[in-house]
Amino acid sequence: MYSNLTKHRKNIAVLGLLIAIVMVGLSGRLGFLMIFRSEHYGDMAEELHQRERTIKAARGRIIDANGVVIADNRTVCTISVIYNQVEDREKVINILCRELGMDQETVRKRVEKRSSREIIKTNVDKEVGDTIRSYRLAGVKVDEDYKRYYPYDDLASKVLGFTGGDNQGIIGLEVKYETYLKGLNGKILTMSDAKGVEIENAAEDRIEPVAGNDLHISLDVNIQKYAEQLAYQVLEKKNAKRVSIIVMNPQNGELLAMVNVPEFNLNDPFTLNQNLRSQSLQELAAQKEGLTGAKKQEQLNQMWRNTCINDTYEPGSTFKIITAAAGLESGAVKLTDQFSCPGFRIVEDRKIRCHKVGGHGAETFLQGAMNSCNPVFIDVGQRLGVDGYYKYFSQFGLGGKTGIDLPGEAATIMHKKENMGLVELATVSFGQSFQITPIQLITTAASIVNGGTRVTPHFGISAVSADKSRVHEFKYSSQKRILSEETSATMRYVLEQVVAEGSGKKAKVEGFRIGGKTATSEKLPRSLKKYISSFIGFAPADNPQVMALVTIDEPEGIYYGGTIAAPVVGDLFKNILPYLGIQAAEEETAVHESNP
Repeated sequence: MYSNLTKHRKNIAVLGLLIAIVMVGLSGRLGFLMIFRSEHYGDMAEELHQRERTIKAARGRIIDANGVVIADNRTVCTISVIYNQVEDREKVINILCRELGMDQETVRKRVEKRSSREIIKTNVDKEVGDTIRSYRLAGVKVDEDYKRYYPYDDLASKVLGFTGGDNQGIIGLEVKYETYLKGLNGKILTMSDAKGVEIENAAEDRIEPVAGNDLHISLDVNIQKYAEQLAYQVLEKKNAKRVSIIVMNPQNGELLAMVNVPEFNLNDPFTLNQNLRSQSLQELAAQKEGLTGAKKQEQLNQMWRNTCINDTYEPGSTFKIITAAAGLESGAVKLTDQFSCPGFRIVEDRKIRCHKVGGHGAETFLQGAMNSCNPVFIDVGQRLGVDGYYKYFSQFGLGGKTGIDLPGEAATIMHKKENMGLVELATVSFGQSFQITPIQLITTAASIVNGGTRVTPHFGISAVSADKSRVHEFKYSSQKRILSEETSATMRYVLEQVVAEGSGKKAKVEGFRIGGKTATSEKLPRSLKKYISSFIGFAPADNPQVMALVTIDEPEGIYYGGTIAAPVVGDLFKNILPYLGIQAAEEETAVHESNP
């Protein structure tokens, strides 16, 4: 019995020791938390009683070359409820249904959801938000927000792009310059009790938002408007699939306009089949009614697509500018060289025809260029040879992309050098059997006639902070010389003759010296007999300050570039040359005579 008692006392002692050890450990832990971790847990406790709401930053505006705002912001409201703060749920539900035009089931589900903050509706007109705020409903929050707004609706839609529900850029300049435009959101911090009810008279902390930078671009609203007007006229008159126009300053690559009709409404970018003015497009749209899900998204992507940079095509005779420049620069041909055109040229086992069935007969290289004679350019290509042609193709910058400041630029699709035979060389020489983007074509042509320096096409000029304190000028890398000034001057002369007396006569503008080149290319497969008509022109011919490329996809009826595309550039130049301050040739002569 004595031994049992002793054993029992020992157990009690061990238990007491264990309890003491545990207590010491707990006390030590408590002390550690109170002394060394107090700040951390204090912050956690405060977070439990803090509610955070975002204050959206105003997105930077997009401003054209004249200071006109073409992408702006409208103040809208976000309506939300805090469950624990709502005093009269039925009243809140009824008022929100009425003012927001929402069904009761949806509003009730959100108002009765037990969450720290439940959003009822975003992008609410400010007037509606002010009305809801005037009811002073406990637990209902009306926070001001911003929604992107485009004052000109569909103007330059595929260039500007638009933003999504989170105000982030989706396509175009909006996404390309996102980091400059987006700004920095702010916060509202309020205190609540253990039940989640806001503490009255508690200080409200605000972290103010920082507005995004304004983006200044080279696009000119007036030139864009007029170019779009011309494009829509051609689209409707020729019942074409689409029409595009690019207007560029060939000296520095600044883009003054970029048209892709049909355009779409930037304030309603998710509605299909907008601005379908041609009958062929309307018929196509009728087949697409009722699209949903992935198929609808695919059609939206097509509607948003910028064909000037995203799509390639066979350029046809406008590409003869490149062949001519390479031939002249290399010494393979001179303007006075004699050629003969019987209406075709035999290359290996292929008979390649000229557009003039009977042929042009005897002609110089200059006359061949003015006549847009395929056999002449086939001969020049053969003189250059595959190695020589590829050398200049690369030297002119055609092997890569232009580097334009828009997303999704496509690259040139060209034969591999090792797969290029004499037939392929012949067809490439006059612009067939390969594909290029319109932006690459006009960029290369601009570089050929501007004195021979490769330019980078671009819209972005500068980003300016909202308070004007910071200005970021966009720089474009200095480009290499691609051909001599002498060859560039010769090309300007050749292309001026094309308009003065050759295939580009319909691009003439009285009083101005215009240079240019026509093209009519057949789409694949050839059996469909579908064409792309185009014309590239520049002025003044002796010192180019503006260049334009128009492409008309699948025109009906007469489809020759010299007949239907050249007049579009002529009409464009007739209006924009005086607007740009470019003097007519007679005026220039008069000035020179009075100031010898």
